[in-house]
Amino acid sequence: MEFIGDIMAGMAVDTSELHHLAERRVRDAELVYTKGRRELVELLAGLSRPATMPELVEQRPKLTLSSMYRNMTDLEVVGVVQKVIGTDEHTRYELSEDLIGHHHHSICTECGSIDDFVVAASTERSLTAALERALSESGFRPTGHRLDAVGICADCAS
Repeated sequence: MEFIGDIMAGMAVDTSELHHLAERRVRDAELVYTKGRRELVELLAGLSRPATMPELVEQRPKLTLSSMYRNMTDLEVVGVVQKVIGTDEHTRYELSEDLIGHHHHSICTECGSIDDFVVAASTERSLTAALERALSESGFRPTGHRLDAVGICADCAS
């Protein structure tokens, strides 16, 4: 598994290494790592939470929305980005977990915001063990997990 760093733990992502890995994945799919794709990767690397397309366009108004969607789809297909689905109509995007590190999401049911969070390694082990126990009778063997905590964010609660 290729791993660059864990932004959630406060480590900066090595963007040159990130671009190298992204370019390799894009080229392996016989695509070109264009300036637009590179810019999307750079934008996502600079964020601490998943972003909607309108949020990304707001940061780079010169990029066209249609081009961003096409590039984002290609980056998702090759495993550079992943979608994060919340409780509202907006799909959000972030760099793939194997590039930025394992983390979870808190999703606000009021405003739709999604934020990243990490838990201690001991808690991750407990989650994994609980999943294995819960699924053991079905014969399903989990190889990982995603945890979305759904509720009301601090801004909406106040």
